[in-house]
Amino acid sequence: MPDIEIHSLATLAGLILAIILIIRHVSPTYAMMIGALAASLLGGLTLDESMLVMMSGAEDMVSVIIRVLAAGVLAGVLIESGAAKTLAETIFKKMGEGKALLAIAAATMILTGVGVFIVVAVLTVAPIALSIAHRANISKMGVLLAISGGGKAGNIFSPNPNTIAVADSFDVSLTAVMAAGLIPGLVGLGVTFMIAQRLAGRGDKVERPEDEDEDFLQLPSLPASLAAPVTAVGLLMLQPLFGVNVDPLFALPAGGAVGALAMGRFSEFKGFAASGLSKMVGVAVLFIGVGSLAGVLTHSTLVDELSYMLNVLGLPDYMIAPVSGMFMGAATGSTSAGTAIAGGAFADTLLAMGVHAVAAAAMLHAGTIVLDHTPQGSFFHVTRESVNMSMKDRFKLVPYEILIGLVMAVVSVLMFGVFGEIFLS
Repeated sequence: MPDIEIHSLATLAGLILAIILIIRHVSPTYAMMIGALAASLLGGLTLDESMLVMMSGAEDMVSVIIRVLAAGVLAGVLIESGAAKTLAETIFKKMGEGKALLAIAAATMILTGVGVFIVVAVLTVAPIALSIAHRANISKMGVLLAISGGGKAGNIFSPNPNTIAVADSFDVSLTAVMAAGLIPGLVGLGVTFMIAQRLAGRGDKVERPEDEDEDFLQLPSLPASLAAPVTAVGLLMLQPLFGVNVDPLFALPAGGAVGALAMGRFSEFKGFAASGLSKMVGVAVLFIGVGSLAGVLTHSTLVDELSYMLNVLGLPDYMIAPVSGMFMGAATGSTSAGTAIAGGAFADTLLAMGVHAVAAAAMLHAGTIVLDHTPQGSFFHVTRESVNMSMKDRFKLVPYEILIGLVMAVVSVLMFGVFGEIFLS
């Protein structure tokens, strides 16, 4: 590809256009492609050069897209078999109503952490959480903050599209990225619980859910439900433990297959996989638009100017990772899109500066968690609808969600930036 450079102002204009289009309910994939094209043309590129830049970025997403589609097998088995509900129900029963908010946050964190897409985890936990919240006299704000914060905490160490994307961008193992997010995620869970407790009496109370008496007797047993995530994580752990590399492309579907077998429902495995694939197709298509925008950012002077700005402020080079993650997470309203765009645009710069690959991946990923709940993304609206909350009250929760994400990002920066030599040794 010829040496192409796009001015930062043109890049920002394209990003703003993409955000406006997303807010106006244009498909995020098309919005990002239009924003990328606008940035390229405003930056002085010809149509041919613009297409070249956008297509090169989209091509870089192919390996991510394939792994994301593979992850759909595990997600499909967990969701369609009822294993996800079994895990959630077990957590609620073990912790009891006395620790309702902690149980809600922990259930969402664990479901997301074992590979259920965060939006699906929210929708799985919400009905059970509302039932418990009604009995415990907890407000919708307290419940939703627990669900949202728990989902964020699990998302930072989950084998989900976001970790797959950032691992691919920095050419590190998925296991390394997941492990790097575990401590920040657990800290995020603690912060979520403390804030949710303070909100438990604020706002509208939860009314008795219509499906409160739903029968869960047909759900699989806990050991059978654990078979899929334990197998998938176990296969991924072979690389750091024994040097045997099992790519997520194989580990995640294998976990799903073992799970279906353990539940005695292997004959339904094809249906589970098809359902999981349908849930991941939207994410995979989104990454095409993400790639086109990332291609533009890779050739933009914005990367160099961000580095210069941080140096002027006296901040270390590694701060590019969390800052770029925050910016892209906020711009797209998505952790998956944010990590893919920021990783694709800033990975080479961070590595050239000497920042450790795992550290850069971890901090960038943590940064996207801070502002990934902006209204142009689906997470904001799905969470609101899951508890039937008013738009006004949903906006009131945004600052608390930012605080939860910010704490996790700060912990990640402390671990892998400030004290990186200790945690990366």
